[in-house]
Amino acid sequence: MKNYISISKKIKNFKRIIKIDGDKSISIRSLIFASLATGKSKIQNLLESEDVINTIKCLKKLGVNIKKKERTYLVNGVGINKYKFRENLTLDAGNSGTLARLLFSTLVSSPYKIKLIGDQSLSKRDFARIINPLSDLGAKFFPKNRKKLPLMIQNCRKNKKNKFYELKGSAQVKSAIMIAGLQFKTITEIIAKKSRNHTENFFKFLKIPIKIKKTKSFDKIKIKGIDKFNSFNYTIPSDISSSLFFLALTILTKKSEITIKNVNINSTRTGAIKILSKMGIKFRFKNIKNYKGEKISDIFVKSPKEINSINCPKTFNSSAIDEFLIIFLIAAKAKGTSYFKDLGELNHKESPRLTIGSKFLTMIGVKNYCFNNNIKIIGNPKLKLNGNFVMKDFMKDHRVFMMSTIAALTLGGNWKIYDPQSAKTSFPAFLKLVKKLGGKFV
Repeated sequence: MKNYISISKKIKNFKRIIKIDGDKSISIRSLIFASLATGKSKIQNLLESEDVINTIKCLKKLGVNIKKKERTYLVNGVGINKYKFRENLTLDAGNSGTLARLLFSTLVSSPYKIKLIGDQSLSKRDFARIINPLSDLGAKFFPKNRKKLPLMIQNCRKNKKNKFYELKGSAQVKSAIMIAGLQFKTITEIIAKKSRNHTENFFKFLKIPIKIKKTKSFDKIKIKGIDKFNSFNYTIPSDISSSLFFLALTILTKKSEITIKNVNINSTRTGAIKILSKMGIKFRFKNIKNYKGEKISDIFVKSPKEINSINCPKTFNSSAIDEFLIIFLIAAKAKGTSYFKDLGELNHKESPRLTIGSKFLTMIGVKNYCFNNNIKIIGNPKLKLNGNFVMKDFMKDHRVFMMSTIAALTLGGNWKIYDPQSAKTSFPAFLKLVKKLGGKFV
């Protein structure tokens, strides 16, 4: 079986209404919170991607009973600090940094050593940013001084600290400290650079004690550990990060329009929408509603006559961190030069995305300059591709694969794009939806 797709024809214009799979960040969090709850939780529209399936497998190894009944997942929560497992247990987080970091946070009180492993990509990522705060909360990591997976964790019963600073805008690190702090009776305080707030929303929805004081750049969060919280029912909204690929497909395909139903438009996730709006893209939001702390809406967009360049404010970085690859692609067809600054966090993702994004733009003939975690992109509104293009060796990063597919469908040329299975990490229905809209690949 070949490990690539071939695309040689641009997609034709379309006008469609579609639905995107459930939000990955919320799917993983909903399962973890359900596992720590007391009683049976019901979760609908769970994203059935590899990252989420790996979450289920890990939780089952920790003694959590999870079953699927029709389209609903039933999770029998075991309660806080009540996972049941044997010594020398190994958990596999696959490709998911979110899963790995949040799993570590649930295991800070483990009396036994538990080993956490990941795939080749995840095993290259630095875990120091999670090791340090969780060590201060009483965990011990083995081997000593190792900062990458595989790693073992065990409780050392020495809670050294209860005030933490998260200065990089990492929702994973912030969430890990919050979930770990939930297991202690003391108050844990986090001063965190603004980032996704799904974990805070779960705390509020589940009535777990939490106080949040917002400033311009930081959130001051205080949580208090509790003995238990009750099970819940939850329907996962559609994922805005996945939606952006089809919004981009529409933006870059002349005379096209699309409506995506029931998308999570949480303000900490809509940085890409704000950036593209400043580039002249007009979005319409319909049927807006609030659901258990999350804001949900249908999103409509049609292809613009032209795309403007942008000097992108750094304040959008954390709320667009997963979408910059697709933003770079759109900037490649903008009128003028676009600037994006302080994007070092991109190189701490599944692959070094800032570096790969720059190399990709160079490959398709778009002048760009990448320096000191900044990138300058000289747009070409008339950009059309001929010739042959091969996209491989990108550490099987799902977002690199999907961005490359959108480029092939909208810019032309003959493409061979490797590792199509990588899309299953976050968006199993991606290629199926591409085909539904008229995209052709073999």
